[in-house]
Amino acid sequence: MKTKEVQSLYEKFILPTYTQIPVCLVKGKGSRVWDLEGNEYLDFFPGWAVSALGHCHPSVVSAVKKQASKILHISNNFLNLKQAQLAQEISNHAFPAKTFFCNSGAEAAEGAIKFARKFGAGSRYEIITFRKSFHGRTMGAVAATAQDKIQNGFQPLLEGFRYATFNDLDSVKAAVTDKTIGIFLEPIQGEGGVQIATEEFIKGLRYLCDLRKILLMFDEVQTGMGRTGKMFAFQHYGVEPEVMTLAKALGGGVPIGALVINDRVAKGVFGPGSHGSTYGGNPLVTAAALGVFRAIKKDGLLKKSKDMGAYLLEKLSGLKEKFSVITDARGLGLMCALELSQPGAPVVDAARKKGLLINCTQDKVLRIMPAMTVSKKQVDKAVKILEESFQEAYAEAKAV
Repeated sequence: MKTKEVQSLYEKFILPTYTQIPVCLVKGKGSRVWDLEGNEYLDFFPGWAVSALGHCHPSVVSAVKKQASKILHISNNFLNLKQAQLAQEISNHAFPAKTFFCNSGAEAAEGAIKFARKFGAGSRYEIITFRKSFHGRTMGAVAATAQDKIQNGFQPLLEGFRYATFNDLDSVKAAVTDKTIGIFLEPIQGEGGVQIATEEFIKGLRYLCDLRKILLMFDEVQTGMGRTGKMFAFQHYGVEPEVMTLAKALGGGVPIGALVINDRVAKGVFGPGSHGSTYGGNPLVTAAALGVFRAIKKDGLLKKSKDMGAYLLEKLSGLKEKFSVITDARGLGLMCALELSQPGAPVVDAARKKGLLINCTQDKVLRIMPAMTVSKKQVDKAVKILEESFQEAYAEAKAV
């Protein structure tokens, strides 16, 4: 079968909810992927940031194979050894916590919203979120996501959200009312353009939450599991949240989400029957996630993410010096971006044709987020392709 035949099947049978790239990927290993025709690509936005260990990491593959031969799924009414062990791993690496497992970041966000409302006991139910945020596609997550393009067509939205400006503490203070129960944010806004929270902002939020008895809630769906050089991005700021959501890299390629509640607020809020997820945390996905933790520790991937991230950002900053169309190069660990003065789609298309896969968000921000297992040689190759792509994509993007 050829790619065009697959496209034909999509047109006939698949709802068109995604902007479809005319490439059918069928194999992956590390930072490399291959399409149906055998063309090879460097993947620097692997699986929408899901495959942070690279594609088909041996630790994850081995865990999945081993578990698949035993039992795939059991009801959450029964004890699940892998789930218990994974919750312990998360708590050991984050803070003393209780965890609820689900299937995605959006479900984790829904759980966080429900927890906050129940914690507020009916009198406090408002949650402050941020413009250019992204928390998922379910109705609660859409209401929390302060972007018109995500919300348009789905009104009326779930009530109880107030929107503030990222990195602007005064705007948060202005949004707080006597009904506010939570402040929910990404430490680094991913879909919002890799906007990095300042230390002053995060510490200011922590102080405000303590003062007003508000839950500080971190969406670490994209930043969690080592990508920023720490296991969780909140650890860069010297604060702890009451609520944290995880997904994407947690499963190394299989669908899993997690709602992590700090022990200091967990007791007495969620009880039997108050929340649930049929597939959440089944033996297969929790075995895979334990494989992710093992790989991060065994392969020293936190340090590698920090070191390779610094190297990548240095190279991207070099491109900024060469091309006037690049207005900023930023990042933390292996979560990097180039912001442009023009739409970034031409660069993405040119890079793909040369064998490099990246992403464009907010129209003018190129997201460059390779796996934590990426090599220096692969970074060098990717930056070379990017340089050639800038030269081809914009007539006005000539070397300064």
